[in-house]
Amino acid sequence: MTTSSISNRSYPLDALRGFAILTMVLSGVIPYGVLPAWMYHAQLPPPAHKFNPNLPGFTWVDLVFPLFLFALGAAIPMALSRRIQQGDPYPKIMFSIVERGFLLGFFAIFLRHVRPHVIDPSPNTGAWLISMVGFSMMFLIFTRLTAKWNHYLTWGIRLIGWLGAIALLALLRYPDGTSFSLYRSDIIIVVLTNMAVFGSFIWLMTQNRLLVRLGILGFLLAIRLAHTEIGWVKWLWNFSPIPWVYKLYYLQYLFIVIPGTIIGDLLVRFMQRPLQDPPIQTKWSAGRWMALAGLMISLLVLMLIGLQARWLWQTTILAFGLCGLARWLVRHPSTEIEALIKTLLGWGIYWLLLGLIFEPYEGGIKKDHPTLSYYFVTTGLSIFLLIAFAVLIDIFKKKGWFQILIDNGQNPMIAYVGFANFIWPILALTGLEEIFLKMTPTPWLGFLRGVFYTLLLALMVSFFTRRKIFWRT
Repeated sequence: MTTSSISNRSYPLDALRGFAILTMVLSGVIPYGVLPAWMYHAQLPPPAHKFNPNLPGFTWVDLVFPLFLFALGAAIPMALSRRIQQGDPYPKIMFSIVERGFLLGFFAIFLRHVRPHVIDPSPNTGAWLISMVGFSMMFLIFTRLTAKWNHYLTWGIRLIGWLGAIALLALLRYPDGTSFSLYRSDIIIVVLTNMAVFGSFIWLMTQNRLLVRLGILGFLLAIRLAHTEIGWVKWLWNFSPIPWVYKLYYLQYLFIVIPGTIIGDLLVRFMQRPLQDPPIQTKWSAGRWMALAGLMISLLVLMLIGLQARWLWQTTILAFGLCGLARWLVRHPSTEIEALIKTLLGWGIYWLLLGLIFEPYEGGIKKDHPTLSYYFVTTGLSIFLLIAFAVLIDIFKKKGWFQILIDNGQNPMIAYVGFANFIWPILALTGLEEIFLKMTPTPWLGFLRGVFYTLLLALMVSFFTRRKIFWRT
């Protein structure tokens, strides 16, 4: 994969992460309750959006979080391998993993406390302003400050951020009369916290032992299947010394993150190869590469349509056929990039077909409560989308087409916070939101409004990224 000479990043992986975070934001700003069912979580259908855990199905909204989890897993080997190569001792690396978990945990709790619609279900001027103050505090806490700055200045900025955040948490009161609570947290970030910590430690223990890593998935699968029966496994499943941040239930998402670390290992090996001129060499024709990228996108669209429409045997047969065709396209690799793509495709096909075989189990694929089929199908689709980005960015040299995704993928924390705690308050306080609402009264115009809001966020994050302003834990 093409990498930055400064940060040694994989641009296709950044694009995948950026696509995930922006579609996650989009799913939260589209009109509620009036669009077709495939525009929402499958288990929260319109118009009432009443949760139905028995309703099988799979939409694009259900895919965005697994895409982000997969990207998180793939990034773990890159980050930790770099630290190992730099000579960092293992205790220092393990401490950094725990430190990252603490900061992500704080981020989950603080963010939820300063969301405008949590402060007030019908935000007034005060709620919008408080949410922006919260955004400012996070900026001071999480922004990576340049090493050229005075050490005391850096610590002073951090201290102001932490003291301001703590003061805000202490002073805030909510409509139900409550105040600060460890249990008031952003569940998505809580899950990511668990995945970042446990995924990193698992990789660190198994970095050169793939079978052991897969074996851990086997034990996790056994716990997942046995936890409903009376006994010690059920006790282990329900036990949590810190329930506000950890539940064994969250570790199920390792079914996505651990396969992500396997792909991350492959990317690291590819990026560590001796430099070549040109860096990416291929003997396959442009048509062959384009057909492969098209098949990857086609498989993704097929799963979204077929599994939501419940055309199960038709979707499975067609998926087997398309996977076989894709496998034929990557035959006889003769360069490193070709061999890498063939290996990635093999893993993607394995996880997708495994998920399709599991599809009838647990009443069909569901995000909530997540089924085994959901974990494995989304893992396969994540790999396919990564391959598509790699073909377009690395082989066809179209990095510029995806620069806005790459920029947002390199700065996902700002992207996750930026709309609700910065752009939306500005729109509300200036009266622009009311104007936009009047201009977009119909459901699909409302969807275009959501696209516009997401584009505003993407441009804001891209602005920060290009000026090397990053939020990091």
